[in-house]
Amino acid sequence: MALHQTIQRVLLIGVKLERFAPGPLPRAPQLLAPLIESIAPAHRIFDQRALHYGHRYRSGFWMIYLLSAIAVLFAVLPLALGWDSPGHHLHSYAALWAFGEVLVIGIVSSIYWRGHRSHWHAQWLHARTTAELAWYLPMLAPLIDFDQPSTVSNWYLRVFDPGQHLRAVDEVATLCARNEPQARQLLVNAWSDPGFVASYSQWAIDVLLQQVQYHRSLAGRQTALLHRVHKINTWLFGLTALGASLHLFIHTLWLSLLTTFFPALGASLHGALAQSEAHQLKNASEQLVRELQGAIERIRGAIAAIGTDANVAPLKKTIEAAIALILDEHQGWHLLVRPHELPLG
Repeated sequence: MALHQTIQRVLLIGVKLERFAPGPLPRAPQLLAPLIESIAPAHRIFDQRALHYGHRYRSGFWMIYLLSAIAVLFAVLPLALGWDSPGHHLHSYAALWAFGEVLVIGIVSSIYWRGHRSHWHAQWLHARTTAELAWYLPMLAPLIDFDQPSTVSNWYLRVFDPGQHLRAVDEVATLCARNEPQARQLLVNAWSDPGFVASYSQWAIDVLLQQVQYHRSLAGRQTALLHRVHKINTWLFGLTALGASLHLFIHTLWLSLLTTFFPALGASLHGALAQSEAHQLKNASEQLVRELQGAIERIRGAIAAIGTDANVAPLKKTIEAAIALILDEHQGWHLLVRPHELPLG
């Protein structure tokens, strides 16, 4: 488990997250199995790379924010303990707290330097985008008319424009070009086969249901995290106000410690949560759940509407629109987290 996941799990101790029943396991049409197997290794590489850099980046900024509060604690502890006084019997050890503060600041600087030098943020975004696009290529392939000549290698750009930042994903274009002969051969008469139409449609529905479940869980987790951090910060603010009030009557450096460290900790938690865009992710996931549920109903309606003339064009359009929804959500996520390049870019 990555550090940022561990921190969030600690923050959510005692919170009962809503659990959703697992949906049906998506089963791809047998006809597409060779194409899926051909694309799977490339998807796995980029997915693992996205997880690696994503964990590093998110763990990095959580650690930077929290260690900043620890540095404040180290700075004021010698005062609260009285070790700064020349007459205290532990005065000679006061420098240890200063050394600890410098060490913490050094760790923060090292994380920042390492993240900037290794481009954790940029690597994460690029790998996640590539993995996402590679994952949906087998579902997109049946929607493309490979009989129509095209100079565009990227299958996504033949169906719709998924955004300027996705145009630069050269690995996807290479993957499409490498697999196009196989896809063309596999899908020659696919849409005239009722068995393929039924299995492909159900596969698309099950994949969308899987996305619905994922985004429901994500929205629930982000909501719980927002509420818990808000509650912690409310307590920290209240204790700071109480400490400041007591300081008018009780003169002790321990109250100064509380009124210094608690605001620093609250600011660190708030900063890390803002950096993770928890509020926006929650809203985006909740909206996508609603939109995907509507897309699933439209696909089911298109399946039911296929008559004796076997007109599959409306079905193709509804599945195309569903994939567009997923791409739009990814593009929105990309645009949301891309400006955060500064802290660890």
